[in-house]
Amino acid sequence: MRSVSQAFAILRLLAEQGALTLSEVVRETGLSPSSGLNLLRTLVAEGVCERESIGKRYRLADAWAHAGVLDGGDLASRIAAARPALARFAREHDTATGLWQVVSGERLALVALGESGEATRIHMVVGQRQPIGGGSTGRALAAALKLDHGELVRRFSKVRWRRPIDLAAWVEQVARAQGLGYAVDDGFNHPGICSLSATVPPRPGEDGKVHFCVSASIFANSRSEREIETLGRALVDLARGPAFDGAGAK
Repeated sequence: MRSVSQAFAILRLLAEQGALTLSEVVRETGLSPSSGLNLLRTLVAEGVCERESIGKRYRLADAWAHAGVLDGGDLASRIAAARPALARFAREHDTATGLWQVVSGERLALVALGESGEATRIHMVVGQRQPIGGGSTGRALAAALKLDHGELVRRFSKVRWRRPIDLAAWVEQVARAQGLGYAVDDGFNHPGICSLSATVPPRPGEDGKVHFCVSASIFANSRSEREIETLGRALVDLARGPAFDGAGAK
């Protein structure tokens, strides 16, 4: 039946890309808005998917994400398994702590989020996207993949920087990230926000392909340089730890 095939297309999409809005689902699958909505409502009613109250996004229910029966299901299960660690890190370090997934080869999507317990906090929404070269995540990815100069130039040119930064400075920051294990964006992507990112190392059998980055975002000028370094090292430990199925654990 055609509707069954369409439902599985939605499930595979959510498994691969994480939580998505109705408009994103229909754009990626080619369904009409009415058909997409009806299918999503059915999947929610059957307990296969869940609708998030904030952002009105749909995601796989945890049981399905862990089952690994869909293409990309392993990635979805890793996302679900990481959520408690992200929340714990956010509370302990007073940061907005995000898990970003590489999607479509050109963009990063926020697929899980741990929030600070403070009354004043940085607002991030699961499902938000950015160019693959943007922010601290873009620098961390470029550093981990050891991209050649041509690819660095291409990724840099795709980003609309909110604060001016030239290519040479950005490339230097990527090189610094290779040495530290984490990257920093101090207000260039979002003015007033300092973010740090570290890549989750690929597991055996993934041919060196990096799927995820973890990020920690704080208000600019709220930490000393030494505190930033401490936060960066803690983020690297998180990315390489058991929260990600032992990926990169030593």
